[in-house]
Amino acid sequence: MRATLPATLLLSALLAACSAKGTIPPSTHISQSGQLRVHPGLLGQPVPAELQQDGQMLKIASTTPVAAEKPIRIDPVGLRTQRSVYFDLNSADIKADYDPALRAHARYLAEHPKSRVRVEGNADERGSADYNRKLGLKRAENVRSTLISHGAGEKQVSIKTLGEARPKLTGHDESSWAENRRADVVYEIEN
Repeated sequence: MRATLPATLLLSALLAACSAKGTIPPSTHISQSGQLRVHPGLLGQPVPAELQQDGQMLKIASTTPVAAEKPIRIDPVGLRTQRSVYFDLNSADIKADYDPALRAHARYLAEHPKSRVRVEGNADERGSADYNRKLGLKRAENVRSTLISHGAGEKQVSIKTLGEARPKLTGHDESSWAENRRADVVYEIEN
């Protein structure tokens, strides 16, 4: 009984403090509707200009959601950080999560006809070198096809397979392998 008495008093004090009006400032990360807001960069989405300042992130200024088809600017913090498409094991299928970023890259390429990208397909270390080269090529081809279908010019997008030759992580575990199963969009000429 003695051990629960201090806990009960502490709980009562906490509840009383929390119920006092105006003593706890509202969170800047919770909108008026009560929904938690997450920085778009954490979700793999482009970061709007109003959240950027010389490469530094600013606090969220608005509770209005960003429209999916709103024009996205290429900048050091935006699309330049959204250049990798990750794949499942032994797969070259592009997940729907990457469509907004690929659309934004394609839109940028369509608006800047002198710009060129190279899509580099990669694979993890498992499998033969030949298999990994072919899988990397298929991944690069699928990303290229998606960019072109979203408006990029055919001559603006080239492909290259690296297979397992250029891993991002050199570990021999699932998290390293997952990081290495990717296709990277590399800007060769930006305009």
